[in-house]
Amino acid sequence: MDFNLTKEQEMIRKEVRKFALNEIAPIAGELDEKEEFSPDLTRKMGDIGLFGMFVSEDYSGQGMDYLSYIIAVEEIARVDGSQAATIAAGNSLGIGPIYYFGSESQKQKYLPTLCSGKGLWGFGLTEPTAGSDAGGSKTTAVQDGDDWVINGSKIFITNAASEISIGVTVQAITGTRPNGRPEYTCFLVEHGTPGFRAVTMHRKMMWRSSNTAELYFDDVRVPAESILGKRGDGFHQMLKTLDGGRLSIAAMGLGGAQGAYDAALKYARERVQFGQPISKFQAVAFKLADSAVEIECGRNLLYKACWLRGQKRPFEKEAAMAKLFCSEIMGRVADHAVQIHGGYGLMKDYGVERFYRDHKLLEIGEGTSEVQRIVISRYIGC
Repeated sequence: MDFNLTKEQEMIRKEVRKFALNEIAPIAGELDEKEEFSPDLTRKMGDIGLFGMFVSEDYSGQGMDYLSYIIAVEEIARVDGSQAATIAAGNSLGIGPIYYFGSESQKQKYLPTLCSGKGLWGFGLTEPTAGSDAGGSKTTAVQDGDDWVINGSKIFITNAASEISIGVTVQAITGTRPNGRPEYTCFLVEHGTPGFRAVTMHRKMMWRSSNTAELYFDDVRVPAESILGKRGDGFHQMLKTLDGGRLSIAAMGLGGAQGAYDAALKYARERVQFGQPISKFQAVAFKLADSAVEIECGRNLLYKACWLRGQKRPFEKEAAMAKLFCSEIMGRVADHAVQIHGGYGLMKDYGVERFYRDHKLLEIGEGTSEVQRIVISRYIGC
């Protein structure tokens, strides 16, 4: 077994880490405090190739392997969860469905802009009454001649209402299958389409400088060419998209855990109490040791899942495991980091409180921890 990264992957880690420290770290706290999405920073991330990393160069992507993309998300999350969310959602949820399921004309129309970072695309699945139960969606699309008319709403949609958002993929009920279950179809809806509104959500606990939106569809008329793939493929497309998205959420958990651990270790070495650095006290040293073990386990689990995906082997079980484990270890490591910082860990001048807040969404978004355990239990035959 070869655990070495390629030279290209090592270079990506180094360069993305450098970018995150130089461009994101100095303003992350201010953006978080103001709850402000930064189009400028997003474009800069696009300029260094962080959007469309796994997309073919034919559509202005980087043509890299999926693990390279995951490493990039990890390194951004090591500094700031909000910018990592913009990258993760922009790639896995925005670009991914169009790239994997879109027609040639759809790819040519949207992917070059999305891969440049000059435009963002949302992924409209969650609804006010349909979260973990994605099959409980109520948004509908009714055929009217050559067009489809969409009515309904979505909520908690990342990248959907920023200044540079250009559209969303929306899942809607388009009929009933022979077995009596709803038929789902995905549509590509551009901003500016009459009847479509995207409203930014505020007062979030976490990811405060990423863009989160509520979407409203009031008799939104779109042509048949807006269907993503084929009619009735929507639910399958969404499930496949979430499988890949779980890897990016796991990367955010892993990177966030690493960032919180780095801060805790640095502080513990510098903070002197009773005549010695607190890192020398067993109570603190054991917290750091436990954190290091869990981060190492998470990285191996996540990278294995990415390797399976790259080998075109089944990876869905491992993706669920990685998402579950990495999101939860970030919570444990961030908790240790705050405890090690003591009172300072509760202050916004010290970044560990942001890691502490940001981790919680990872246990909820793209399948809660409870749902991941359901998925895993089914794979192991429960």
